[in-house]
Amino acid sequence: MVSILLLSCSERKVTSADIRPNIIFILTDDQRWDALGAMGNTILKTPNLDTIAKKGILFQNAYVTTSICCTSRASVLTGQYAARHHINDFSTGFTGDALSETYPILLQKEGYKIGFIGKYGVGDATTHPKEQFDFWACTDQLQPEYEHVDEQGNYIHYTDVIANDIAAFLEVTDERPFNLSVSFKAPHVQDGDPRQFIPNPRYNSLYEDVVVPLPKTADPKYWQAFPDFFRTDENIARERWKLRFNTPEKYQQSVKNYYRLITGVDEVIGKLMQQLKKEGLDKNTVILFMGDNGMFLGEHGLAGKWYAYEESVRVPLIIYDPREGRLNGKIVDDIALNIDIAPTVLGFAGIDTPKSMQGLDLVEKLNNGDTTRTSFFYEHSFMGSPGIPKVEALISRTIKYTRYTEHDYEELYDLIKDPLEEYNAAEDPAYEAILKRQKIQFDSLRQLAR
Repeated sequence: MVSILLLSCSERKVTSADIRPNIIFILTDDQRWDALGAMGNTILKTPNLDTIAKKGILFQNAYVTTSICCTSRASVLTGQYAARHHINDFSTGFTGDALSETYPILLQKEGYKIGFIGKYGVGDATTHPKEQFDFWACTDQLQPEYEHVDEQGNYIHYTDVIANDIAAFLEVTDERPFNLSVSFKAPHVQDGDPRQFIPNPRYNSLYEDVVVPLPKTADPKYWQAFPDFFRTDENIARERWKLRFNTPEKYQQSVKNYYRLITGVDEVIGKLMQQLKKEGLDKNTVILFMGDNGMFLGEHGLAGKWYAYEESVRVPLIIYDPREGRLNGKIVDDIALNIDIAPTVLGFAGIDTPKSMQGLDLVEKLNNGDTTRTSFFYEHSFMGSPGIPKVEALISRTIKYTRYTEHDYEELYDLIKDPLEEYNAAEDPAYEAILKRQKIQFDSLRQLAR
């Protein structure tokens, strides 16, 4: 079989259904970029994800364009910035027209069997498009509970519920290629539960003898350096920091349970790979894996996400295509975004990217040697001050310009000299010219996002 990865852009269009790959997209909830063995984490155990990262394409600089689950998931499905799809809260769902141009529905129109498992995450249950899917195993809850009981009354963790649903989907095959979207709750906290991160009890001893190092920017001086509008106990990121990280004991327990949840996901990935092989599907099934946003683990005195710091906006991304191709085993430094998922998925099926999508087909981009994306626009407008101050940013691999829009407050970070974002250079005369250029480019990309 000739790999699509070896074909030019114009030749990537596939018309014969019998050679189209199956496509699985896997999304975790709140998994930051360095919470993966393949990304250099020496404590966290993710052997199955590390294996597909080694065999596939590992993106070192993947980001989300808005760091909150509802908006990021809408961006994944539509290939659009929030400024275009307007999903900025937890109740707004897709219109019929918008849904028709999400990647699953576009694939279905071209003959794919489509399924969705886990946390859909866009709109409330009344707006979920369950009737549109051939297989639907999503919770109606805004945030699923981790602790469940099965039909026999036995305890079952939600990550294992998802594993069972994956198995059920793969057991029922037909002549059509399939697209399965799997959306884990892990490693998100259980909001409202004092335990916060709730892993499967079978992982309770995992990492027990490890001491997780405290981040440098967990020093209280970094929280104290924030401006008054941000440095308030009404800031939800600070409220949640107190729940999870304000003592050494809480910090160790929270981070270890966060890691345990991710290891639980990794175990499901291993089972998925085994079942694909058992069903004879492993040679023609493409897998994409990504986090919906990052997560502060005490850095800058914060918990949660939302803001434009690396811990919040940077996520893991793996594309694994088992078919022979020159991109297999490649580590990529280029910027990749959550809005690129939909065009990339469609590209594997040989479907042209609709004009409504703002992202890029990452495989096509790599094959063409396209290096034109050097920065991107970031936006977060949910809630506003004092709970979550609204923020927009221009982010590159070298410079980050951030604007808190309600307060006209600016930050500028030199990510080469200051990768931990310790020093705000916005008022430093040495960065005056750089700040000016960043503001011009920020305004330009801000308009293009709409």
